[in-house]
Amino acid sequence: MLGIVEVEPGTELVDVVDDADHVIATVTRREMRAGRLQHRAVSIAVIGNDGRLLVHRRADTKDVWPGMWDIAAGGVVCAGEDYDTAARRELAEELGVRASNLVHLGAGRYVDESVALWGRGYVTIHDGPFTFTDGEIAEVRWVDRAGLEQLIAAERFVPDNLALLLPLLDLR
Repeated sequence: MLGIVEVEPGTELVDVVDDADHVIATVTRREMRAGRLQHRAVSIAVIGNDGRLLVHRRADTKDVWPGMWDIAAGGVVCAGEDYDTAARRELAEELGVRASNLVHLGAGRYVDESVALWGRGYVTIHDGPFTFTDGEIAEVRWVDRAGLEQLIAAERFVPDNLALLLPLLDLR
């Protein structure tokens, strides 16, 4: 069973990693964001039994990429936490899903003007129900491949998941 602990935003501890994904320091999330320090993150795509992908628009209060659309739940891996545990925690926090069928798809490094991270991507099959209790998600939609392509063309999407996770997904 996952224990979700409430921590003041920005004060949770995050491991800073080098280009080989080895921990080199531990800082607060606030320090990590302010210094754009390379850290670990997880992304979990949720696909329904019909092959459609659950996408969501991030809350305007998010500390990075507020209000943008995303193809996955996920977030920062806490200090000392492993990727798999973080993926399960993020899925439970953001969508209220306790997935037993989480599949690791791959990993990679992503760097832009906003973030520097090592990310691991996962997928789970889940049709619902979902609960959005942590306030991080403003809107959700189910989309097929064509619908996703249309939405990507019309809206702004979180870039790390488009770069690292989308190529690994098998959407019908």
